[in-house]
Amino acid sequence: MSWTYAGIKRDAPGVVLIVAMFAMMVPSALYKWTNDASPIRSVEPIHATVKSAQSDHDHTLYLVSLESGSSILVDDDRPHLIGATANMERVTRENGMVFYRFAK
Repeated sequence: MSWTYAGIKRDAPGVVLIVAMFAMMVPSALYKWTNDASPIRSVEPIHATVKSAQSDHDHTLYLVSLESGSSILVDDDRPHLIGATANMERVTRENGMVFYRFAK
């Protein structure tokens, strides 16, 4: 197989795109693994209202309005009624990462 300058120049955008995507995926995966390994520091109960839901085959993504007035998206397997009050938890990990989940 002989390589020519024209052939390399033709394939360069695809190679650069693949390398760039891989370069973005590795730090993202490392960041997620670091957050998952960090222990939970605190769990605070929060009252919220479920505003809307979008479902696929396995999970449902809920738009939830917190008592502070801000809105967040929360993924959950269990069904929640739209317009109903929901008990949420604000979870803070040791590394400072904060996420919200429905109370169990």
